[in-house]
Amino acid sequence: MFHRLLTLAVLAILLAAPRLSRGQIPIWYGDYAAAYKAAASDHRLLLLWFCDPEQADANQRIETGVLGQSSIAAAIERRYVAAKLPLDAAFESESGLQRLLDHPSLAEMRGQSGLAVVDLTDPESPHYRLVVSVYPLARGPLSAEKLAVLLELPRGSLTQRTLIFAVRTHPERPASTDGHLSPLLAGEAESHAAHQAAIHLQGHHHWEQRFHSINAQLKGGLLAQEICAESWPGQHLVEAAEECVDSWRQSPGHWDAVSRRHALFGYDMQRGANGVWYATGIFARQN
Repeated sequence: MFHRLLTLAVLAILLAAPRLSRGQIPIWYGDYAAAYKAAASDHRLLLLWFCDPEQADANQRIETGVLGQSSIAAAIERRYVAAKLPLDAAFESESGLQRLLDHPSLAEMRGQSGLAVVDLTDPESPHYRLVVSVYPLARGPLSAEKLAVLLELPRGSLTQRTLIFAVRTHPERPASTDGHLSPLLAGEAESHAAHQAAIHLQGHHHWEQRFHSINAQLKGGLLAQEICAESWPGQHLVEAAEECVDSWRQSPGHWDAVSRRHALFGYDMQRGANGVWYATGIFARQN
């Protein structure tokens, strides 16, 4: 669904802007290719801020009110290489000059301003060179509190991290993602979300069989528990993730599972051809 960003071999130097410095704020590249190369070299995450120059007041609020906070600056400095790019930033592809925001991997940015994260931390990871977080500002301002959550998300795919982000930023602060993100449970959540999306039907399909299969791979007497949800048709990724969490909030049984801290957890969501996103959470709890 989401394609890999093109490699450095086919990237041209973008329209560059001067690097930015705001006291405690880490240096922001104005050149995508240079930022990408630096992040890949240092095995860091790449934070992209696509900035609309016509929104000067909004940009200033982000720089001073969000990025200017010491905790945010420290989080970026610790894990990221950051780049501030114009909306028309482009690269030279095999078919010619292409606007970066038009690349399929950034489809959820909707061609507009916002933040995106590319994982360049581990060449052996299945997420390497992939966009793993987006926050389009078309849906509203990004607070420092929400950005702090986004910056500290565990490693995972775009859909996994977006659903975890929606859980962690829910006003009631549910605790299901406070434990350890399990590759096993994340993979099972991805598989079942994809199954629901393929058949256009929410539900715990084949759960008895999957329940025993998952339990056989867990240690310490842990038992699997699953929750499912679906979005409204046509919602974008971030809004759909929040809709799924809100639907769990309406069910006492589901919300009990989302609210509790579990030793292990996995979340994912996939979109069907009907435009509906199907979400799955799987937890490992003590018997």
